[in-house]
Order: sequence, then C-alpha cells, then structure tokens
Amino acid sequence: MNRIDIKQFSLYVAWLVTVVATLGSLYFSEIRGFIPCELCWYQRILMYPLTLILGIATFQNDLAVKKYVLPIAIIGWSISLFHYLEQKVPGFAEIRPCANGVPCSAEYINWLGFVTIPFLALVAFTLIILFMLFIKPKKK
Repeated sequence: MNRIDIKQFSLYVAWLVTVVATLGSLYFSEIRGFIPCELCWYQRILMYPLTLILGIATFQNDLAVKKYVLPIAIIGWSISLFHYLEQKVPGFAEIRPCANGVPCSAEYINWLGFVTIPFLALVAFTLIILFMLFIKPKKK
C-alpha cells in the first residue's frame, strides 16, 4: 500500500494556504467592505509576497525557498498572535493602541466565539511554518 509522503506536497500545500489567505483577506476588505486596521496591513504585507514566492518555488520545485519563507512567516505569525491577543485579552489592547483608523481590537467576525480575522491569519502563518519545516532541501 502506498503511503502519501507529506514532505513531497509541503511546498504545494504551503502555497495553497497563502493563496487562500490572500483571497480571504481580499474578500473581507473588497467584498464585505471591512476596513483593515494597522496590524492587518502588516499581516498582508507579509502574506501577499509569500503567495508569489511560494507559487514560483512550487512550479520550479525549489526547496531552498524555505530559508526565505520561514523568516517572513515567523514575523507574520508574531504579528498575528499579537493582534489576536489585542482582541481577546482584556487590557492587552492598551499596550499599543492603534492611533489612526480602525482600532486593532475591533472584531469584524467572531465565529464560535474565538475565530477572528487575526486568528485566521495566525492559523495560515502556522500552517506555512509547519509545511516549511517538513521540507528537506536536497544536499549538494
């Protein structure tokens, strides 16, 4: 019986995660009309290029992309976690209140009492990091 090797598909699945995350963020802002807060913009700045970088790497089968993707994804993960904590932990938002526009503690969605937009970004960055860790570049 053939066993599916997750390492073989890690690059492709990581790219799919970035595509879904990018399209999801565009859906929330362009179709639903949710105005992104400052932290949402930082998360987008880190997610959108990953779509292009991982897309090219997937079609080129470039496993060395891991060294470029991991730092970006880890920074995005950190910002997403901070943003989620601002929304869900009382008193945490006062640490760094948003100065302009939409407050970062605002929750446009709150599915099941815990799924917010920063939580979705946190999950996406977590998956990207995990799939990158599965990749083992070929030794020269």
